[in-house]
Amino acid sequence: MLKKLWILFLFPILVNAQLFSPAKWSSSVKEVGQNEFEIEVTGKIDKGWHLYSMKHPDGGIGIPASASFKPAANAKLVGGTREVGKRIDKYSQIFEQDEKYYENQVKFVQKVKVSGDKPVNVSYTIEFQMCDAERCLPPDERSGTIKLTPSAKVEETKEEAKPADATEAKDTVAVNEITQDSVQEDSTAVVATTQDTIKKVDDSLLADNEKKNNGLLKIFSLGFLGGLAALLMPCIFPMIPLTVSMFTKQSKSKGEGVGKAFIYGLSIIVIYVALGLLATVIFGPSVLNEMSTNPWVNLAFFAIFIVFAISFFGAFELTLPSKWVNAADKGADKGGLIGIFFMAFTLALVSFSCTGPIIGSLLVQATQGGSRLSLIVGMFGFSLALAIPFTLFAMFPRWLNSMPKSGGWLNTIKVSLGFIELAFALKFLSNADLVWQMNWLPREIFLAFWIAIFIFLGLYLLGKFRLELDSPVQTIGVPRMLFALVSITFAVYMIPGLWGGPLKLLSGLTPPMTYSEAPRGFHEGVGGGQATAKFDDPNMVAGPHGIPAFKDFDKAAAYATKVGKPMLLDFTGHACANCRKVEERVWSDERVKKILAEDVVLVSLYVDEQTPLPESEQVFSKYLNNRVLKTVGNKWTSFEIEHFNANAQPYYILVDKDLNRFSKPLEAELDVEVYLKWLQDGIAKYKTK
Repeated sequence: MLKKLWILFLFPILVNAQLFSPAKWSSSVKEVGQNEFEIEVTGKIDKGWHLYSMKHPDGGIGIPASASFKPAANAKLVGGTREVGKRIDKYSQIFEQDEKYYENQVKFVQKVKVSGDKPVNVSYTIEFQMCDAERCLPPDERSGTIKLTPSAKVEETKEEAKPADATEAKDTVAVNEITQDSVQEDSTAVVATTQDTIKKVDDSLLADNEKKNNGLLKIFSLGFLGGLAALLMPCIFPMIPLTVSMFTKQSKSKGEGVGKAFIYGLSIIVIYVALGLLATVIFGPSVLNEMSTNPWVNLAFFAIFIVFAISFFGAFELTLPSKWVNAADKGADKGGLIGIFFMAFTLALVSFSCTGPIIGSLLVQATQGGSRLSLIVGMFGFSLALAIPFTLFAMFPRWLNSMPKSGGWLNTIKVSLGFIELAFALKFLSNADLVWQMNWLPREIFLAFWIAIFIFLGLYLLGKFRLELDSPVQTIGVPRMLFALVSITFAVYMIPGLWGGPLKLLSGLTPPMTYSEAPRGFHEGVGGGQATAKFDDPNMVAGPHGIPAFKDFDKAAAYATKVGKPMLLDFTGHACANCRKVEERVWSDERVKKILAEDVVLVSLYVDEQTPLPESEQVFSKYLNNRVLKTVGNKWTSFEIEHFNANAQPYYILVDKDLNRFSKPLEAELDVEVYLKWLQDGIAKYKTK
């Protein structure tokens, strides 16, 4: 009970947290001379975000800010608007352009001179764009009116947030006020939705924690697997018996040898975790996140992974400066704990040609983890896998006799990883291509590359050809044959994708079916293409998998009333990755597809649709930062916030024309059975209303 009361007490804050805005705006005025005033509009910027300056170059990445002030007839502007704050000017290597932006805070200051002694109202509009390291929000604006009174008494006023209808203002209460931006909610609606919102907050907090924990577990597992792969590389594997034998021979007792090996393994962990910590501190998690989303960074990863692959194929070796290795080697001669630490440090430097590409792959995975700890946890898993063998073999030296001898098989593993690095390189190129819509790698070409890569890997493992550093192969072992079988089988699995096959196991890795040379495959309706059948209503369009859909609520409501079906509201976005996952993995199921096509009216409302609204529909919205709605996306974002106190995508809910609810909201649910039951239960509830 106390927990519920505590959450209820924080309810205004929690509601506002759903209505995400990375800047809080306020306005003030001060008299600077006889009948002269300076108006200041201040934006306090959330940590990790930045707002582009009015001086930011136009035509590149990021939209420059602009500020306009309009005084009444008995006042005039003095000079132009100036920015006040610590502006950051730097050249972006990624975007190849000069950037000018503000972090933490920015002020837009305008001087106004008033004629006469009567109060004057000055309206203002600040247009701006904000970005963090992961994404850029659509251009936004803040408008308000400030009152200037020609006297010694100077008034500070809040940013205007008054609804167009004065009667409506009388019936509203403040849910939450953040500086000068207030979000008003009807008091009756607040009471009616409190319990639903509390539960939603509980569920979202639990879900966020679960996703974060799962993400860290995933990056740890990938790091550990990467460490195991590194152990089998020719730079490290021969070092295991050599290092362990040295510990055991130089120690007076078995316990001392085990202790030295333990310290050696612990030193490996400390070195790699410290490297991950250093990278996180220098770059920060926001920059790491940018690596996973920015097309230029994806192109850089493409180039890096191509270099890694060529290196693994034996064309050249990636090495660190010899001075570093020699300095570490001298430290290893000191003996004691310091000497053991430098032995581990020497191993890290010498083995870079083998571990570097694996650590690079781990870095890429860490950028997608979204947590400050991702890279550190990944490095811990990697180093733990490297450290364990040294300690175990020191504890049980007889195991050394059962280790396979070094040989050509080590280079085979290295080359095999080169093929995998090559496949991932193409994935990064595809990411950039999808963002820019350049059609470099449509689905068919991407799959053709991957099929060729994994067929070549299979043939290589079967000894059908060898590279320069490979030893001659007379026979192949069972493990090598099995891995070749897996590689060729994987290639065969992808072949139907060339003709529109869904390839659900690769959902999210390959380009979507709509980004292909034949969106419907070589046969009508295959692979989620657009249906060619005529629809019952002229306002319907073909949604995913050809499912009839509306893109306007009012038109959908009229049709749903006529046919007597509930509406499935689908708050989505063109750039919503999780929306595409649900559509590819869940909506493609024949049972789900049938229900969506026949038993409900699908209403897909795109919150990032930039089509301008007609002037007659550009109305003031108190739900979307107290501003006039100018785009179709603004309209549906405001609609979702107003009626469901949320702005998440995807966001699914079954309703009727009056927005009576017949299901709980559902977000990115990828379990087909759960999604199917949710649909069936909601439809059944609608039929019994």
